[in-house]
Amino acid sequence: MAFRSLFQACLLSPLVSVATAGPILGKIGSFAETQRLADPKYGPKPGQDPLFSTYYGVEAPFPGNLRDVVLPTEMGPPGEDDEVWQNLLSAEWVIFDFYQQAVEAFNETAFIKAGMPNTTYKAIQEIRNNEAGHLRIFQNMISPTSIKPGACEHQFPFYDPTSFLALVTVLEISSMAFLTGLVQSAKMPTSHAALLAIAETETRHEVWSLINIWKTNPFGGPADTVFPYANQILDTTNSFIVPGSCPKLNPVYPSPRQGLPALSAAKDTKSLTPGSNIGLNFTDPTNQPSFAAHKQYYAVFFHGVANISVPIDTSVYPSQEVRVTIPKEFETKGVIVAVVADCPGAPTKESVVAGPGVILEQPSALATALL
Repeated sequence: MAFRSLFQACLLSPLVSVATAGPILGKIGSFAETQRLADPKYGPKPGQDPLFSTYYGVEAPFPGNLRDVVLPTEMGPPGEDDEVWQNLLSAEWVIFDFYQQAVEAFNETAFIKAGMPNTTYKAIQEIRNNEAGHLRIFQNMISPTSIKPGACEHQFPFYDPTSFLALVTVLEISSMAFLTGLVQSAKMPTSHAALLAIAETETRHEVWSLINIWKTNPFGGPADTVFPYANQILDTTNSFIVPGSCPKLNPVYPSPRQGLPALSAAKDTKSLTPGSNIGLNFTDPTNQPSFAAHKQYYAVFFHGVANISVPIDTSVYPSQEVRVTIPKEFETKGVIVAVVADCPGAPTKESVVAGPGVILEQPSALATALL
């Protein structure tokens, strides 16, 4: 028996004793209850049930309360796009928990006291509900021959409503960027269409934050930023995952994972708008880049559907910081995604040696506040 078939047989054997109870809303369900998610007809349906829009409770909505891995129910090869959907489901657990933790940590009064509109808390709950719907959609897109990843435990760097809302803006626009890469990774037309529909929803979330919270023009120019290597952006969300907390049967996230050095602007950066000269900060002391002597490296900036490469001097690193000027040709709109590469344009994912770093341009003042 092939290794995958043997592994599947071991995973399938416990399913004979799965409970038949209905979906539990408002408390964490058991492993047995979670296995019912293998049936796409089980529980409320996104787009049909108002749970995924107008549920205003504090406790986690379905299926966010069923956090275990969902085992395969059939033997056979994985679906053509299963890896894409597994990666996206693992990422969605991060995003769902981000909103769920805020719903639990704050209330309507907290946002009002922070100077936000009195509808802010309900809007956060509704976005949380949309993200719960994404969990269920992504679970159902994974074939019955593959594992549906469960939730890890997550920690986020927000401490009040304002810092939370700043992260909302960055995470939502980052979602828009990595979905442009996932569309390129998927093979099936049905996956392309579903990914586009999810990206449109994330855009609605981003527009809400720009208009209602930051009172900023939401228009980002003729095209949002395309970044081709979705897994590199997904990998940055591993910083929110509590080490050792993921279900042991979860696939590697993201898969395949390059584990590149993290990239940001230096903490004393005053501006991240086009034309600004900035220092590059490789933020993980345990994962630093290694630059070959006498080799030219480039900071590659993606904005809209184009990218511009700027040669950088890495010979000074690590005794001095590497500096670069963000291309002045870009509009101060939307988001810029930056990487360090060993080839102009970063034509392959293997050419990227550090990053990506997401540079928010709307509102631009938020970008430096988040360093």
